[in-house]
Amino acid sequence: MDNSEITVGQLVLVATPLGNLGDISRRALELLESADVIYAEDTRRSSTLFSAHSIPVNGRLRALHDHNEASLCDQVVAQVAGGRTVVVISDAGTPGISDPGARVVAAVAAAGLRVTTAPGPSAVIAALTISALPTERFAMEGFLPRKYGERELLYAQWMVEPRTIVFYESPQRLAATLGEMVSLFATRRICVAREMTKVHEEVLRGTVEEIADYVITREILGEIVVVLEGVHETEIVDDELIRAALRDQIDEGVSTRDAVAYVEESLGVAHRIVYQMALELRADDAL
Repeated sequence: MDNSEITVGQLVLVATPLGNLGDISRRALELLESADVIYAEDTRRSSTLFSAHSIPVNGRLRALHDHNEASLCDQVVAQVAGGRTVVVISDAGTPGISDPGARVVAAVAAAGLRVTTAPGPSAVIAALTISALPTERFAMEGFLPRKYGERELLYAQWMVEPRTIVFYESPQRLAATLGEMVSLFATRRICVAREMTKVHEEVLRGTVEEIADYVITREILGEIVVVLEGVHETEIVDDELIRAALRDQIDEGVSTRDAVAYVEESLGVAHRIVYQMALELRADDAL
């Protein structure tokens, strides 16, 4: 075969609207019209986008979701290697951000084939930029773990995380999650962005305690992104300072319970951190 006859394929991640169907670029529409194959997280939801912009599907639309992405990687690689333009879209926003897409990207890139993007809407960036919180540095956590022990470990990291924290939460779990966070981050600023760009868009800003109190009294529906303020450097208490404060209390004959309560209140440190250090000090004293 002559080199001029070789068709170069590509995998393109195309960002789609979060809600308002007008939030899509001209290039994204052109790719949806011309792609050989289009993989969508939910073909039924994606059909609404195609219909709104009068784009014919013509049998090109296929499902790619959490349950089948791994098994489709070889197929996508073969399609791109064969010269096809393969587009991946999610239900809303940019594929690969807590949505399917990352695995096929890795597979196509590992095969030395072209991977590119038609950038656009992203729930993470949209919520961050309207949160009124610092945007220069941030950490994206995706959906929080289901098990409390795993969330507890994550919260411990957030206690000393200076970057703004962004995560997704379901409407069914939002009140419970914020309730957990009150004991650790009551006075930190938070933004809860719900149904962004849609008719019922709502942006709640305040302290964790304020928003938790508000949310618990209401039925919350829709897609939710939470943006949490990072810890200020002045709020980070050195472990040695905590131990020294506990040692002073213990040496004065104060009970472990009262010593923990005093240090927790005076230094503004989470109960479980102070309690663990108190147990360690008591264990050392017993040796």
